[in-house]
Amino acid sequence: MTALSPIWISLKTASTATVITFFLGIMAARWMLGYRGKSREVIESLLTAPLVLPPTVVGFVLLLLLGKNGFIGQILAHFGLTVIFSWYATVIASTVVAFPLMYKTALGAFKQIDTNLFGCARTLGASENRIFWQIMLPLAQPGLIAGTLLAFARALGEFGATLMLAGSIPGKTETIPIAIFFAAEAGDMQQALWLVIIMLAISLGVITGVNYGTEAKEGERVKGRGAKGNKGDILCLIPRVLRFVIDPKTISSKKRQDYPLPHAKIELIVDIQKQLPGFRLDVSFQTDQTPLGLLGASGAGKSLILRCIAGLDTPDRGHIILNGRVLFDSEKNINLPPRDRNCGFLFQNYALFPHLTVAENITFGMDPGKSWREIKQEVEKQLISVDLAGMGDRYPEELSGGQQQRVALARARASEPGIMLLDEPFSALDTYLRDKQEKILRNNLIHYQGVTLFITHNLEEAYRVCPNLMVIDKGKAIAQGTKQDIFEHPGNYRTAQVTGCKNFSRAVIINENQIQAIDWNCTLETIEPANFPDTHSASEFYVGIRAHQLIFPDTDKEVNTFPCWLATISETQHRMTLYLKLNQPANYPEDYHLQAEVVKDQWLKLKARAFPWKIQLHPVKIMLLISY
Repeated sequence: MTALSPIWISLKTASTATVITFFLGIMAARWMLGYRGKSREVIESLLTAPLVLPPTVVGFVLLLLLGKNGFIGQILAHFGLTVIFSWYATVIASTVVAFPLMYKTALGAFKQIDTNLFGCARTLGASENRIFWQIMLPLAQPGLIAGTLLAFARALGEFGATLMLAGSIPGKTETIPIAIFFAAEAGDMQQALWLVIIMLAISLGVITGVNYGTEAKEGERVKGRGAKGNKGDILCLIPRVLRFVIDPKTISSKKRQDYPLPHAKIELIVDIQKQLPGFRLDVSFQTDQTPLGLLGASGAGKSLILRCIAGLDTPDRGHIILNGRVLFDSEKNINLPPRDRNCGFLFQNYALFPHLTVAENITFGMDPGKSWREIKQEVEKQLISVDLAGMGDRYPEELSGGQQQRVALARARASEPGIMLLDEPFSALDTYLRDKQEKILRNNLIHYQGVTLFITHNLEEAYRVCPNLMVIDKGKAIAQGTKQDIFEHPGNYRTAQVTGCKNFSRAVIINENQIQAIDWNCTLETIEPANFPDTHSASEFYVGIRAHQLIFPDTDKEVNTFPCWLATISETQHRMTLYLKLNQPANYPEDYHLQAEVVKDQWLKLKARAFPWKIQLHPVKIMLLISY
């Protein structure tokens, strides 16, 4: 029995220390994940110090703290308790040296989770506790298993700190490493070798068992998917989702007791400012139920506007009001958390929860007050609306990109949001899928009773989906209006550029009916001067015309008609882009003034003409633009 006592003590100590470090490590990792204080580096160093310090140093520090003259030791002595040279000391020493491995591994596992999943869960009404238990822990499971194994192995092999704090008392504090050391020191190599073999067997057995169990679990999960698919019963999936909800008090706040407001006008009012490293976001706009498209270059601030509305980012000042309900007001110190803003957010990468099925994803943001029958009916309704009937038991990884996008749309709608925030939902899809998903989205928006903001870089997509458009440039709304007005009368150089105009020239006003296009080296007749933009605040003045609006007449009798020569061409499956130089032949392919887009039938007729061709910049199509 004496020979086996080190084995029993080590297993008992390592197991106890692993359980303690498991919970302490995860709690510390969760806290440090969100901590942004000035002392972060200091705290991080203290938490990981036992990982780099020699075990004897760690043991000496513990001895100073827990010894009879130590601060903690004196407090324990006051209650008649003694820790040093006891089994509890072995647990404390093993816990301290194993903790950094569990903490660092858990923190790394949490950091690898896509933060959009957290943001999405918040917009769907989840509390931070629910996000932790239902999103973070399941997705970090492989890392947590690895951390647990490392902590157990470290606790099992702990020697220096244990020897200094607990000593080597046979049958009480003598662990396997200590027994090996003293056996080897006494020359009993057979005993030491026997203990080494046992320790190797224990360590390898634990690792092999966990690996086998993980693979078996994964196999069961895959097989389970097929079984559920045969059943086809969405309702059987709902309890698994609801069982994760451990914070009913917080979740119950998701119920729409007073929202949407009865007979409230569907309206979004935004007036916010936020300082960013590259520029300052300063936008003010108002929109109603008519879908509003946001256009602008990458980094212009479009996504940030949506995140501020959803509560995922906080403006420095201003206010956001949705359907008469204040979501944010810096003066009144109102800043509702994302879970209370009732926003449906469709992220660029869709942010589907990979460990939940399609049905579970859709039910995530639903009102928990609904019955299972109501939840099942709503899930089926949403799946039918996005043409995914019968796919509720599948996982995101089993879906195509287009199907994932539709699940994300269904999930956002199922939460009954007062506003839909669509952040480039088709950016990852090919042309065919984009067209198909766009049609589904348009059909869904027709029946949606709420505000819709839609970000896209595709101009034709924006034109088809959104009757109204707003152009964002460097954090400012430089144009807003109907899509016809934005495209036909952009008013400023940047708006025309963002909306696809490719032909620009610096311009000088000659008189109320004429301008000189400096870069094109020509004089243009203009329409009524009332259509000139206000230029008092402009730093420069431009003239522009869209590539598809250039005309190729047979004669030069029409106003603004000039001779032109072809510099080079570019071909797509339906159109030709012609690069043209006015008034004289081009010397090389890049020597051109204008780009003209024509269909291929027109190109066949044009290329049969002798040079110079005639090209007209019709006065009605000329855009007079300012640049600030």
